Amino acid sequence: QVQLVESGGGLVQAGDSLRLSCVASGRTFSSYAMGWFRQAPGKEREFVAAINWSGSNTYYRNSVKGRFTISRDNAKNTVYLQMNSLKPEDTAVYYCAADRTTFSTNQGAYDYWGQGTQVTVSS
Repeated sequence: QVQLVESGGGLVQAGDSLRLSCVASGRTFSSYAMGWFRQAPGKEREFVAAINWSGSNTYYRNSVKGRFTISRDNAKNTVYLQMNSLKPEDTAVYYCAADRTTFSTNQGAYDYWGQGTQVTVSS
């Protein structure tokens, strides 16, 4: 069992930056691929970024490429999402998720989810 706790969300202006953190419980964090997803009001949850167990491979949705960076520190059981040049359309609840078996953009592949952290970007 893995428990995930996100933090770092908040209210910012367009063009600002935020760094989200997700701390995982358990001793096997380094064996999990990790992902960030988001859900805006009235919309379905969507993939944002993913990172493999070692951090050597990452993947992003097109709309955040060049602005967001996913990284991880296995010694701290933590995955990060650095978000730069934020836009109002980035406003959403952001969730981290852990995947035991694959490195995927498909949220159905993920086994554990955090409760989410709100990011609001004003124009």
